[in-house]
Amino acid sequence: MGRYYYGDIEGKFWFAVQSSTSPMRFGGRTELSFSFDEDDIPEIKEILSNIEKDINVPTLEKFFKDRAGYNDESLKEFGLTMNDVKEYADYVLGKDILKYVEENGQCNFWGDI
Repeated sequence: MGRYYYGDIEGKFWFAVQSSTSPMRFGGRTELSFSFDEDDIPEIKEILSNIEKDINVPTLEKFFKDRAGYNDESLKEFGLTMNDVKEYADYVLGKDILKYVEENGQCNFWGDI
């Protein structure tokens, strides 16, 4: 069982890593449903840029490319921490939001808490 979000973009919040309120970090307007439009693009891009400064996105992409799970030992092998994973989870969500808003002018979804 997991916590999912539905709507214009769909996915699953990362288990034991990502808060159901992560979309609020990118300017989402409520805790249960999240709305973004073209006016939010600069803020979304700024937050994504800040995350990129804090974590090594290429290393995390490589780490998760063919991996269904992870533990402290496997993270350590790549020089990663749980904080890197948490930030990367938000980064992936933020990229999905940005892409949808850029292509459609708005993005709306809701999630399980």
